[in-house]
Amino acid sequence: MADTPQLPTELSGEHLRFVLGLKLKSLRQEKGAPLKSVAARSGLSISYLSEIEKGKKYPTPEKLIRLARALDISFDALVSQQVAEDLDPVKAVFASGFLREFPFDLFGIAPEDLFHLVTQDPHKAGALLRAFLEIGRIYDVHVEHFLLAALRSYQQMHANFFQELEEAARSYRQDHGWSARKPPNFERLRAVLEKEYGYAVDEQTLPANPELASLRSLFRDGRPPTLMINGRLMPSQKAFVLAREVGYRHLGLAERAVTSTWIKVESFEQVLNNFKASYFAGALLIDAESLRENLQTLFGKPRWDGAALLACMRRYDATPETFFYRLTQLVPQFFGLREIFFLRFNNEAGSRDHRLTKVFNLSRVPVPHGVGSDETYCRRWPVLRLLKELAGSRRVRKAPSPLVAAQRSFFLNEQAEFFVIAMARPLALAPGTNSSVSIGFLLDDNFKQSVRFWQDPAVPRVEVNLTCERCPLTPAECRERAAPPLLYRQGKRLRQKEEAVRRVLDRLE
Repeated sequence: MADTPQLPTELSGEHLRFVLGLKLKSLRQEKGAPLKSVAARSGLSISYLSEIEKGKKYPTPEKLIRLARALDISFDALVSQQVAEDLDPVKAVFASGFLREFPFDLFGIAPEDLFHLVTQDPHKAGALLRAFLEIGRIYDVHVEHFLLAALRSYQQMHANFFQELEEAARSYRQDHGWSARKPPNFERLRAVLEKEYGYAVDEQTLPANPELASLRSLFRDGRPPTLMINGRLMPSQKAFVLAREVGYRHLGLAERAVTSTWIKVESFEQVLNNFKASYFAGALLIDAESLRENLQTLFGKPRWDGAALLACMRRYDATPETFFYRLTQLVPQFFGLREIFFLRFNNEAGSRDHRLTKVFNLSRVPVPHGVGSDETYCRRWPVLRLLKELAGSRRVRKAPSPLVAAQRSFFLNEQAEFFVIAMARPLALAPGTNSSVSIGFLLDDNFKQSVRFWQDPAVPRVEVNLTCERCPLTPAECRERAAPPLLYRQGKRLRQKEEAVRRVLDRLE
């Protein structure tokens, strides 16, 4: 009796199903053989063959032999992992970590659904995926970029508000007898971690290690579990780190990153759990109902009051980043202002380089986002203006309190206007580096009805753009221009050429 043919074992069962389904569909199309014909020749049902092509079934060796004969190819050719060159990109995607880690379930689909779409025309899909893979290589896009993008999409689907996490934080605060108007400080949270969860808290190791001195925290599991916190952080930053650690424990989030800053993203569960623990921390430190009352008072003022906003933030002993990001969670929910964005920039004092380190956009308008490294962000954004002002102020006093500003920013390319509030401060762990955060609200009817100071004449209205390279404003119109409008001129020349071609063709008709 002949030996049983050996099946490939290098790929997982799921990937074997995908590759076989891809090959079967492609071979049928090449031979012009409908499913009915292959079913008749192999003795397999049409529905079963359809399940194979969708990547849902992997036949037994005996059925694979019958299928190979029906397609007039060898058994080895059918079950090998080799595919036609134009299908390599499809195979690469479905054999990559992308499918293992991407949270399809959050969006109500499964990998098989994506595979089914791709196999409608595998050769065209291969060309499309090849283009995406090439773009990924050029721009150094990795799986973690997709995972973080998936998280942002998940947040956008829920308007960045998660009632179950709000309730968990509120219940935890009530169980510990903490006031909603006075957040628990570092010492209280430290006592909780040490007494209730058996933690050891270490503030000395990180600042003493030059390679780790920029980290806010590092977690080591064990007995006892140890949370290393950078002792150079401000008390409010330490409190947030501890509150997030409480979130991990209270919410039962086992899969986690051990560092405060992403060094390597290993799974979407890590990304999602970090978000949940951080959300819990923000909700624990800044009570939703209390902040809503504060914002109602602030929004009811007829004039913009930066000092009142600072006082509100200090009431919760929060950093500008924590406070502004908390606004992105609560303002859409409580005030119906869903068209908002959040930005964070870092800048070394005196440097012309501004790094966009965080962006979250709930708006349908494609406003500030990451652009090519060779482009220059518009210097008219209030978030960048404050960084320049802060760099100057640090020359005369060591650690200024956060600077705050408001501006009505009219984005020329999008024809959309936002009311933007920004704050800037020095970074605790990076001497000489400043950070600035801003939150922008689309100046629509909802905003005008909810915020009385929207037309305060003291708030300047400024035309802005994404980058200097894309901006049509002349040097006379924009004294802040930091680079020539190369991309704008390029686009203008292309439009002129297209118009010239159209005129010539019209004359020939």
